[in-house]
Amino acid sequence: MIKSVAELTGKELNEKKVLLRVDFNVPVENGKISETYRVTAVKETINYLASRGAIVAILSHIMEINNFEPIFSQIKEKLAREIKFIPDCLGSVVNDNLSQAAASDVFLLENVRKYETEEKNDEEFAEKLTEPFDIYVNDAFAVSHRSHASVSAITKFLPSYGGLLLMKEIENLTKAIEIPSEGKTVILGGAKIETKFPVIKNFLDKAENILIGGAVANVFFKARGVDIKKSLTDDNFLEDAKTLLKEKKLVIPDDYVISNDMILDIGQKTIDKFIKTISESKMVIWNGPLGKAEISEFSRGSERIAKAIADSDAFSIVGGGDTIAFIEKMGLIDKFSYISTGGGAMLEFLAGKLLPGLEALNYNE
Repeated sequence: MIKSVAELTGKELNEKKVLLRVDFNVPVENGKISETYRVTAVKETINYLASRGAIVAILSHIMEINNFEPIFSQIKEKLAREIKFIPDCLGSVVNDNLSQAAASDVFLLENVRKYETEEKNDEEFAEKLTEPFDIYVNDAFAVSHRSHASVSAITKFLPSYGGLLLMKEIENLTKAIEIPSEGKTVILGGAKIETKFPVIKNFLDKAENILIGGAVANVFFKARGVDIKKSLTDDNFLEDAKTLLKEKKLVIPDDYVISNDMILDIGQKTIDKFIKTISESKMVIWNGPLGKAEISEFSRGSERIAKAIADSDAFSIVGGGDTIAFIEKMGLIDKFSYISTGGGAMLEFLAGKLLPGLEALNYNE
């Protein structure tokens, strides 16, 4: 089982140098972070470590921009604490800053993916990352489905623990899988079709209802013989879709919104049907918008479903970067029971796969 950072006392953490892997791979628009939930979600772990005297170095990757410096002030503001920026993630500049650090100091290291050896899960690179540190903590559930050096190989070189956020992710997503199927509704949308079909299959005997929208629905429409014209789809899953259409618990949209020969949202009949199902549910798990929700004209289905879940008595779990950004924009993020920072990681966990980052922490033992 994973050892939680909560097991470490102040005596064990005081003046210890902790390498904290987080996921700050956030969307950036006009030089600003447009979805900040992943940043604020790790505050609890950072505060836990710093309040017990640890010297904390935060490590992450980012893809939208090359480095963290342009958004550093916003990260500092969202974490609501003093943080120092180190313009690399290994080498003398890291060693020098940490050697002069005092208990409870917090640093942000530079983008770990500036080194191509990160994505190769290179052990030599992982060992170099760990050289100045005493303890490693993984609080980056959202990248724990990747076999990368700072997530997987790194645990071979330091005593390793799961962060408070990572442990919550495991707890809530395990609950999503293991509670009885009665009253459990899964809603799947979005554009990444290949990540949704394994979840559908895994929940056929674990949920009472599986509601489908977004581009995922287009595969089922095509499998039914509907002319979806230019709509986004994936023919690799056509045969799976034909088989799954026989499942009564799988609910495909009855109607949809078409524009420029593309299906871009669910229609009113489908919205009403989905809302009724949500109102009767004990648990709702949602990943992926139900249309091209970034365009207001095609966001109605996702808006109505988000409000229905937020207003329901069901225990609600929502995840996926686009979905979180959408409900954050709607001001509903506090209305959901649990927000998973994982997109692909959440889906792979729900599909029953063992995530490399969790395996490295001995999750399966």
